[in-house]
Amino acid sequence: MKNQVQLITYVDRIAPSGLQELKQILDNELDTLFGGVHLLPFYFPIDGSDAGFDPIDHVQVDQRLGDWNDVKNIGEDYDIMADLIVNHMSAQSKEFKDVLAKGKASAYWDLFLTKESVFPNGLSESDRKKIYRPRPGSFFTEYSLADGSKVDFWTTFTANQIDINVHSEAGQAYLANVLQHFEDSKVNLIRLDAAGYAIKKPGTSCFMIKESFDFIDQLAKQANAKGMTTLAEIHTHHLTQVEVARKVDMVYDFALPPLILHTLFSKDVSALQHWLTIAPRNCVTVLDTHDGIGIIDVGPIDGKAGLLTAAQIDSLVETIHANTKGESLQATGAAANNVDLYQINSTYYDALGQQDLDYLIARAIQFFAPGIPQVYYAGLFATPNAMKLLSDTQVGRDINRPYLNKQDIQAAMQKPFVKGLCQLIALRNNSPAFNGEFSMQAAHSELKLHWQLQQDSATLSVNFTTKQAVIELTEQGSNRRIELDSLLVN
Repeated sequence: MKNQVQLITYVDRIAPSGLQELKQILDNELDTLFGGVHLLPFYFPIDGSDAGFDPIDHVQVDQRLGDWNDVKNIGEDYDIMADLIVNHMSAQSKEFKDVLAKGKASAYWDLFLTKESVFPNGLSESDRKKIYRPRPGSFFTEYSLADGSKVDFWTTFTANQIDINVHSEAGQAYLANVLQHFEDSKVNLIRLDAAGYAIKKPGTSCFMIKESFDFIDQLAKQANAKGMTTLAEIHTHHLTQVEVARKVDMVYDFALPPLILHTLFSKDVSALQHWLTIAPRNCVTVLDTHDGIGIIDVGPIDGKAGLLTAAQIDSLVETIHANTKGESLQATGAAANNVDLYQINSTYYDALGQQDLDYLIARAIQFFAPGIPQVYYAGLFATPNAMKLLSDTQVGRDINRPYLNKQDIQAAMQKPFVKGLCQLIALRNNSPAFNGEFSMQAAHSELKLHWQLQQDSATLSVNFTTKQAVIELTEQGSNRRIELDSLLVN
């Protein structure tokens, strides 16, 4: 995998005609910017109840986008990340419909988890209280079988997402089939979506338990044998994330986005400094994704101190709501059918009050932090909150999932901020220093991030009080100094 910036995007939301158009955009409008691309779910259907994360058929490319050959064609020139949706599949899948029709006589009965299969002696109140679910409501959804009997199926996320029994022969065959399609289509980085929820065991939280690590390790070995790297997608306490990183190929640095916001708002670098001292180095960094801005990743959990205190988190959340003029409030919590307990829904650009320099500083910190940086398409083009889409769908996360076309992209590429961001991306991709050693200095409101590879170096210095941010480069004996605010000049 290249040590270069990657793009995160839904195929159809920047390339309405599909994968071939996306390849053209990567090769032309976005030429040389990205070493790889995270193709958010492109399986059938892309427009299910959870924007593709509830596949009816995980090994069928939605025909509106193209086919596996189109995926492979992108993989000839770019690293490709794809989602292995480990925990569940759609209730509309042929497999689950067969279960509803035939019950235990179905060949797919063991593919799905039921309350009875996990708790054969019944679910006690004590066990129920231990189970962790990231959304309000029951862990189960009752479905009626054709014979009139009723069964409680495990549905961690929504009633349309039926949890898979990954230990069953059918579950293992299902995941192996997806991996084979990935290998055949030059996918080389696999995002293990919701892997922390895949293992259910009585008497536990059913989230990131010991057996979860064993399962992720087994799945990673299968992928590694096919030449693929795995990325664990887990929102949890920051120390758990550090522990997880020791046992997997790569993890997301989900603590970084809220910490950068906190630092810009409070002008206090201490929390960010502490995290960058202990953060995993085998990570992918983001500021924004198809989901909201994570809060749980920096907060206290179960008596364990967070990177931020409860009061600091309250201040962070309220500042985001104020900066978005209340738009994020309309998409977060109980609003707009939002069911996530741990995220604030807004574009990162709006979370910063559409302040171009603050946003450029945030991206510079991301690019200088350890890890492979990814930039979400809405963040790349600095699109504002998609309030009309939110109003139309009443899905909270759609506020940050706009539909764009080539004309929108071409217009966005002329924005001073986007031009400045593209220069930062080029710097991150091309400076040899980022293949070297990372170090950091920090005090009060000042932060210095430094990379050194033999005689080459790259340093970012930020004063959060004055908003002065400077990059200094030494490459092949020549020195260069870049004031970040100068990148915003046409």
